[in-house]
Amino acid sequence: MRRILSMMVLVPLCALALWAVDNSKLLDAATQTVRSMTTGAKPIPSSLLRDAKCIAVVPKLTKAGLIVGGEHGNGVVSCRTASGWSAPAFITITGGSVGLQAGGEHQEIVLLMNNQGKQELINGHWDLGAEAVAAGPTGDSAGKSQSTGWKAPVLSYSHSSGAYAGANLQGSKIDLDQDANHNLYGPSASIQSILNGQAKTPEAAQQFLSALEKVAAE
Repeated sequence: MRRILSMMVLVPLCALALWAVDNSKLLDAATQTVRSMTTGAKPIPSSLLRDAKCIAVVPKLTKAGLIVGGEHGNGVVSCRTASGWSAPAFITITGGSVGLQAGGEHQEIVLLMNNQGKQELINGHWDLGAEAVAAGPTGDSAGKSQSTGWKAPVLSYSHSSGAYAGANLQGSKIDLDQDANHNLYGPSASIQSILNGQAKTPEAAQQFLSALEKVAAE
């Protein structure tokens, strides 16, 4: 009986430890993606990063074996608050029209959101339809997009071969990783409380937020 009780205690602890390691790795990978946003041959325009109200990062989008022609990835999202970037919320993204580049096994995805995109995200509108997301502009077209305002709530980018390019995410869906968020912030934590800055930033996320502050300073 004592051995059974010990196992009942040990299994949840091991699961929690594995969760912490996996999500720590996810945050580290997201940090590296953020740091590459404004470097390389074709970075995301800094002007758009400065205007973004929320930034979501999926450091590894891979082919989903159970979804024909689909992709899946885990990521994090943070939004601007009066006191800086919010603690990150954990998300997943799935879809059949993301379109991994030919010959690629995975790619990084970055989503920039304006005020409308932020509100829809916080309100739980997760389907990226034709009016919700647009391929993010690069180069000269980025200046035109900034001067005329974002027509879509979300601008999407994919990273491959050292360059960022606008990504077609229409038909994709973002979901909350409720287990990850509740394990980190408590069972009562909501997407609103996390992204509005009410949740305390965990130590494992400090480097991620520091990287955001550096590349997306207003």
